[in-house]
Amino acid sequence: MILSFINQKGGVGKSTLSINAADCLRRQGFRTLLIDADPQGTANDWASRRDELPFPVVPLARRNMAQEILSLAVHYDHVVIDGPPRAEVLSRAVIIASDLVVIPIEASGASDWASQTTIRQVQEARQYKENLISVLLLSRVIPKTVIGRSIREHVADHGIPLLEAAVANRVPFAEALTMGETIYEWSSRSAAAKEFSRVMQEIGAFYEQERPDETAPHEATHG
Repeated sequence: MILSFINQKGGVGKSTLSINAADCLRRQGFRTLLIDADPQGTANDWASRRDELPFPVVPLARRNMAQEILSLAVHYDHVVIDGPPRAEVLSRAVIIASDLVVIPIEASGASDWASQTTIRQVQEARQYKENLISVLLLSRVIPKTVIGRSIREHVADHGIPLLEAAVANRVPFAEALTMGETIYEWSSRSAAAKEFSRVMQEIGAFYEQERPDETAPHEATHG
């Protein structure tokens, strides 16, 4: 599976999601590669804080990176891509290389509006890659708020499913990223880690359900 996290709006947690998704898959025994396709290079900066990496991290924010991603992917069970904000050419390359595009959105109008560009890009990419799968993910949610509940109703007409599991705006995620660790390394028993595992479990189940029949199944792609 080539899994990308992408939204035209910055600050929705794409790098945090990508880094922890790669580690979640790695901990299940999969050969996993993380590609930093964001010119800001957050995932690559995270990697530079470590003496040893739990999985390879490759910076690859180039216009023609789709073919390079596919060439790298043959050496791994899963590839996770940290997609760029506000860079439509790079976003298109990431989307066309992906099997599953996860669009993180915050419970806010600005995030939802920005996601429309990514949704349009996904729809356009399906003209060339009809088996492309996409799903929305609520990210940086503040628990027990009205807007967190209402956003689910608001995105229901977007034509892309919304995962039931969500990622809350929890301090351990920021702490782990700052310290150059994943949430599983920093605080494996925290609510943040448990919530993220549920997100990955649902992503894996969604992919297995939606993937093309001709795609060879992976064993247990969820956390």
